[in-house]
Amino acid sequence: MELLQHQNLVHRNWPTVTYDEWADDLRSICGNFNPHMVKRDDFVLGKASRIDVCGMEFAHVSNDLDYVSRDWDDIRRDNREHLFLILQLEGICGVEHSGQQNVLDVGDCILVDSTRPTTFYFGGQFSNHLSLHLPRQLMYSESKIDFDVARKLAAGDPMALMLRALIAKIMTTPESNAASHHLRELVFNATRQAFMSTGRDTPCLHSMHDSATKRLQMVDMLIDRHLTESELSAKWLATQLGISIRTLQQDFQGMGVTCTTVIRDKRLRLAKERIEQLKEQRSTRTIAEVAYSTGFNDISYFNRSFKELFDCAPTDILRSGEGVRKSA
Repeated sequence: MELLQHQNLVHRNWPTVTYDEWADDLRSICGNFNPHMVKRDDFVLGKASRIDVCGMEFAHVSNDLDYVSRDWDDIRRDNREHLFLILQLEGICGVEHSGQQNVLDVGDCILVDSTRPTTFYFGGQFSNHLSLHLPRQLMYSESKIDFDVARKLAAGDPMALMLRALIAKIMTTPESNAASHHLRELVFNATRQAFMSTGRDTPCLHSMHDSATKRLQMVDMLIDRHLTESELSAKWLATQLGISIRTLQQDFQGMGVTCTTVIRDKRLRLAKERIEQLKEQRSTRTIAEVAYSTGFNDISYFNRSFKELFDCAPTDILRSGEGVRKSA
């Protein structure tokens, strides 16, 4: 089945909904985004809806807005972190992200990072796209290759054809299917391969001194790539950037957080994603093993921090699982 001909995704009689309803639906699925209309009327052609299939979450977004933006304040207020694999289904969409600008036509794909500012431009013309929400920490921490965000794959690119074929397969595969876990892993790996880094978009360390924002972008990249390594710390990061630890701490203070807290919370999100995998795979690994593998060396501290961030204990995630050792 060709994704671009999927009858439930394209060429529909699109509804008209109020601006507030559309905006609330988008935020409930994707996080803090700010829609802007071309006219002063209060209606949007299209809808923002969530699709859950094969154990994966999609946002199906159609509209005739002027643009939708997400800035640093939105990111700070949003504790969810994803990579959005966006596939354009109808119309065109401009994307400004991570210092790059692209125009998506039908069939084009792009990878967007929820932790970086983004603006989607529509200019009042109808646009329809599908966004696959990929677990950000898993995508980075379990990858042996570097991959780029903000780089477009044209519709005819073999990698874009492959990604559309995989998504079409997912759309017909229920989560209960025995192959669903392997299909999800295939999508993760295929996305990394499709956007494999060319080396041209990676910031150079020596050019990162001109602003706190640019330094923090580099810090975020370093944390993601070294998240589970024992040496990761504020001191190590400052050394990598060639700045004082005081300067790094001041950068984070400007965001109202500390470097240590950012590292801890990213590790906790990765641990949560791996614990959810234990449940899916009926693995014999323990929660303690997951904690150690994500950079924690104190299980009591891990359990306290996990409950503080997610308002549940790690074992709560496994309650419905069978054949998994829950001891920490």
